[in-house]
Amino acid sequence: MTPNHRGDRRRRRIGLLGGSFNPAHAGHRHVAERVRRALRLDEIWLMVSPGNPLKPRAGMAPLADRLASARAIADGRRIIATDIEARLGTRYTQDTLRELHRRFPRSRFVFVIGADNLVQLPRWQGWTRLAARTPIAVLPRPRWTRKALASKAAKRLARHRRRPGALLAGPPPAHAPSSHAPWAFVPAAEHPASATAIRAAAARAPSRAPAPRPAAMRRAMPSPRMQAAAPAAR
Repeated sequence: MTPNHRGDRRRRRIGLLGGSFNPAHAGHRHVAERVRRALRLDEIWLMVSPGNPLKPRAGMAPLADRLASARAIADGRRIIATDIEARLGTRYTQDTLRELHRRFPRSRFVFVIGADNLVQLPRWQGWTRLAARTPIAVLPRPRWTRKALASKAAKRLARHRRRPGALLAGPPPAHAPSSHAPWAFVPAAEHPASATAIRAAAARAPSRAPAPRPAAMRRAMPSPRMQAAAPAAR
């Protein structure tokens, strides 16, 4: 089931995992499953971006192809691939989240990012407003986790850090304007899959050989390495 961009009034706990998904891969599925269980979410939306302002257009597959790859790793029930950002007509994440809060007023959203994006968060337009309004769950990425926990964003938001189980405790920030949304680091296995590596492998492959299908990549992916526990949040 694809979310209706016009919205609804159902009560749900929804994780928003946005990205280019160029292509989607086993690492995305791993993150979605881990954060859904850890935060007891009803759904995870794989929000396929029509275009990331911080990424070059060269080498970016068409939206339809990237959406198809995301659907191949989703289950359509708990993990759902969607092009809702294109349907909303928003360009920046802060605008997308504002529209989702408005159109789905009874849903509780958690913005899910990798450790690499926590490092890059200060480059995003309106990032402090985004962090103040929507809870953020940060998951480890190979070679990025320590940088993330010492990053500018982590330091700026340090007093709002909570344990994962507390991310959706209390009223939504939208209902309590003076409050600030929390964020949490969600310990998980680091998954080695990388869209960049998949594209590079496809480019090196003989032209007559078809690119691997996302579902096949999920089955063939090696087991992830367990990451050492991160410092506990206060």
